[in-house]
Amino acid sequence: MNVQRIGHQPLIEIRSRIWYNPNNITRRMFLPSLIPMLALTQVLILAGLSVARERENGTFDQLLVTPLTPPEILIGKAVPPILIGLVQATLMLCIAVFWFKIQLVGSLAALYLTIFIFLVSCVGLGLSISAVAKNMQQVMVYCFLFLMPMILLSGLATPVRNMPQVLQYVTYINPMRFAIEAIRRIYLEGAGIPVIAYTYLPMLAVAAVTLPLAAWLFRHKLS
Repeated sequence: MNVQRIGHQPLIEIRSRIWYNPNNITRRMFLPSLIPMLALTQVLILAGLSVARERENGTFDQLLVTPLTPPEILIGKAVPPILIGLVQATLMLCIAVFWFKIQLVGSLAALYLTIFIFLVSCVGLGLSISAVAKNMQQVMVYCFLFLMPMILLSGLATPVRNMPQVLQYVTYINPMRFAIEAIRRIYLEGAGIPVIAYTYLPMLAVAAVTLPLAAWLFRHKLS
């Protein structure tokens, strides 16, 4: 802020500066947020369709009578979507770094740890949807029913602090909100794991609820 005087009247000039994005380049804030958004879309649908497809084909009932336990079935259904989500996140990261020249400031290990925890929560939600739905069409409806509010209430386009107070409380059960916050801080600010560790708790809480729920539904709902 520069203060000058013209006669007896002070002239105040206010200059705004944006932290970690001084030139106000939109893609610097938007592209890191696309990493969890695209991963959420892909992983949620893949995890949701995994059980529903086998149920329509009649092969999931055969899987239930095998010596495999529900947790083992859960792991087998969860690992492929997580791996695909990590590959997709890597591709998006490469596009942001090498094509749009937005360099990663923070630790790559912290970034991938955040993405992995987020994907685990997404897979738990997708498997729970798949266990409840009766066919793939219902899975698609359920997935889009969850996707739109999760994206809109994530802070991707509208900051959470600018939302109505009621919706701000709703965002606390949205893992994507905390994933975007953590990835932005790692990517642009160089924040370490101790700084963003609080964002892991809501995502782990969602995974702790949805994964056991999916395992229980595998045995009781579909058997």
